[in-house]
Amino acid sequence: MPSTRDSAPTRRSYLTRETAIAILAAAGIAAHLALRVLGAPAPPAALPLYVVLAVGGTALVAGLLVEVVRGRFGSDLLAGISIVTAVLLGEYLAGALVVLMLSGGQALEAYAVGHASSALEALARRMPSVAHRRIDGRVEDVALESVALGDQLTVFPHEICPVDGIVVEGHGAMDESYLTGEPFVMSKAPGSEVLSGAINGEQALTVRAVRRAVDSRYARIMDVMRESEQRRPRLRRLGDQLGAVYTPIAVGIAVAAWLASGDPIRFLAVLVVATPCPLLIAIPVAIIGSISLAARRGIVVRDPSVLEQIDRCRTIILDKTGTLTYGEPTLTDRTTAAGADPGRVLQLAASVERYSRHPLAAPILAAARQEGLALFEAVDIGERPGQGLEATVAGHRVQILGRRQVEAVDSSSSLPEVGAGLECMVVIDGRYAATFRFHDAPREDSRSFVGHLASRHRYGRVLLVSGDRDQEVRYLAAHVGITEVHAGQSPEEKVAITRAETGRAPTLFIGDGINDAPALATATVGIAFGHQSEVTSEAAGAVIMDTSLKRVDEFFHISRRMRRVALQSAVGGMALSVAGMLFAAAGFLPPVGGAIFQEVIDLAAVLNALRAGTSGGALSDY
Repeated sequence: MPSTRDSAPTRRSYLTRETAIAILAAAGIAAHLALRVLGAPAPPAALPLYVVLAVGGTALVAGLLVEVVRGRFGSDLLAGISIVTAVLLGEYLAGALVVLMLSGGQALEAYAVGHASSALEALARRMPSVAHRRIDGRVEDVALESVALGDQLTVFPHEICPVDGIVVEGHGAMDESYLTGEPFVMSKAPGSEVLSGAINGEQALTVRAVRRAVDSRYARIMDVMRESEQRRPRLRRLGDQLGAVYTPIAVGIAVAAWLASGDPIRFLAVLVVATPCPLLIAIPVAIIGSISLAARRGIVVRDPSVLEQIDRCRTIILDKTGTLTYGEPTLTDRTTAAGADPGRVLQLAASVERYSRHPLAAPILAAARQEGLALFEAVDIGERPGQGLEATVAGHRVQILGRRQVEAVDSSSSLPEVGAGLECMVVIDGRYAATFRFHDAPREDSRSFVGHLASRHRYGRVLLVSGDRDQEVRYLAAHVGITEVHAGQSPEEKVAITRAETGRAPTLFIGDGINDAPALATATVGIAFGHQSEVTSEAAGAVIMDTSLKRVDEFFHISRRMRRVALQSAVGGMALSVAGMLFAAAGFLPPVGGAIFQEVIDLAAVLNALRAGTSGGALSDY
């Protein structure tokens, strides 16, 4: 059976065919039984079975032969042998039932997989197909691929920037977090760089293209994504692994029974008992139950293979922004100059920041609200690009500046040492007053989550890989207890790290931005946080909808429980089937009795598999 890691178009066509065969088989068997009940003679009554075997059976057996030529021997191979044997011996009903079991199991898995589009399709859909080019004072729409270097383009409010460029007119802000991993909306003014794929704010901007669309940052991410999908390894499924052992045992017993007795019916009887329904049906039932349980916990499983693979992962790679943090800057530290009143400084600074669009204004205002500070009206407000923010508030001239600007304004004051994270400084009446530092606040349970990965889930290595600044990333790493840190990483570098780690051991990658999508596709298992980015969700095998680390832990437990229940159903069913095969080989179990015995095994295996859809106790252990 083709891997669920195949490309989306191939997967869709293949699974649609399997579903159609299952429907055909069910209809053919029902028609045959109805004709028998109505008293139709044997040849006409068997006609629906001929159709099922000629159309569905031939298609399935042909597909299995292709897999054999490729060196892939799974549990479904035994079902294919059963179909051929049933036809040769004239047991058409038995053959049609095997067609139904084989295609039905694959159709169940098709239902679990769904019809998700590829990450590359999502990336392409996200980008605009046209750009608004300015020529001689007018704006005209042109195809994105026709944009040339130096063209001036207008990016309207809330549009996606089509190319990498430089702002030449307008003041506003762009959300670049999808691309860079930085949690902040970045202010834009003439001279500022803009990235393709960034979302514009509320003000129109005019930018000069510095790269063509095919050479842009966004296009490079698409190239890395395409390469990751092409190099993604085929994962061997649990049913295939068990079937590789079970199939030769069953065939060996059947051949030995035929040779010892000289009766080909014993060969068929053994194969009827051996038909691997616990593998073909019980495992997909356990998977679907686990998918349903995960959905009730806010976890969308896009690729069922991740349920089988995640418990094998021994390396975990974590993105920073939005994964271990909340993705929003927070005022975490205030250093006030000697003699200055901390509350008064915050009050004056917030009174100025209420008029600013700067990304650090919001956390300053939030801190003032938390302390219950009343804000003053400000006058003579100025915020020139690169020169900070200033205004007159309550009789004081207040400036919000960067470190270098403060050194130029008040060279006599002693400034605190440079620390981790972002910072801004407050100058009141020409004198340094305070330093505000900001961090993307770690999630409350980040440290406990990281701390339990080794002891509870056997992760030997935990890596923090981020596109953020080195100081900010190391600050977070120290807070949550991660020692292996890679900061300032581009999407291409994230892929290289992930590919290297996956080559050493099965690897789990957790991220939430478009810049994480190629790495999510490269890892053994990729989990995306949130649903804001369709691209990231498409690249991941599972999506945590409410961005909670506790949900990740619950997914670990759901996966482990699914694998345990599936193994119980499959291995237990196989053991009972082997016992039945031995009885059939000795002549104590004819084909009809073997079919009944196999149905009892199937029922027990499926009923046990249904337990995977129940929580079975606590789903978190930290």
